[in-house]
Amino acid sequence: MGIRKSLAVACMALAPLAQAQDSGNWTGEAELGVLVTSGNTEETKVNGRLGLQHETQTWRYTGEFSSRYTETEDQTTAEEYKAALESDYKFDDKQYWFVRGSYEDDRFSGYDFESTLTTGYGNRVWQAGDRSFLDLSVGGGYRYNKLKQENPDGRDVEEEAIARLAGQFDYALSDTALFRQKLSTEIGLDENNTISQSETSLQSNIVGSLSMKAAFRVKHVSDAPVGSDKTDTETSLSLLYGF
Repeated sequence: MGIRKSLAVACMALAPLAQAQDSGNWTGEAELGVLVTSGNTEETKVNGRLGLQHETQTWRYTGEFSSRYTETEDQTTAEEYKAALESDYKFDDKQYWFVRGSYEDDRFSGYDFESTLTTGYGNRVWQAGDRSFLDLSVGGGYRYNKLKQENPDGRDVEEEAIARLAGQFDYALSDTALFRQKLSTEIGLDENNTISQSETSLQSNIVGSLSMKAAFRVKHVSDAPVGSDKTDTETSLSLLYGF
């Protein structure tokens, strides 16, 4: 029962894949990782992710949808859904202006949901070939987070203006291996709550469009909700299909 539920959760993130392939206008990657252990401890872990990109001469559109589910001894211990959409207006081959929206629903984070809307300037400050580059961006926007429990001051909503800093570094180790580092931090300008996220990954081609990916993710909330840890970490191993 648990594995069927876990796979269903992952498929929610991967469902748009067929439409994206049929459209012929999008490129992207679908990721799925499943780990099942039995014996002294029975545990099921499922990660699913879909990343899409469409690019024209002056515009670039990207979307990322992901889910994470963990069940231990028939008890759900992690359940998370994320979505992020971004539109970039390209001034030239390196500079662009972005508008980005994100939504996150993590059952064990202390939030009912987290959402942001930001805009700002980005620059590809370095590039070597098609697969190695460094993108940096800076901007500002608004955060609206709904808490599961009220704060000591009686509020159940966090809303404030934010500053956003982000970067992505891709480096082709070989024709078949890629190192990727993503970093972002969103700094509250009113309540000073800072949410930072990092993903370090290494992927290697297996055959054709299929790759193996190992990743380590960290999320840190400087002013976490009552009863929640400030730092969450995740290590995953998954299959990646590019299209």
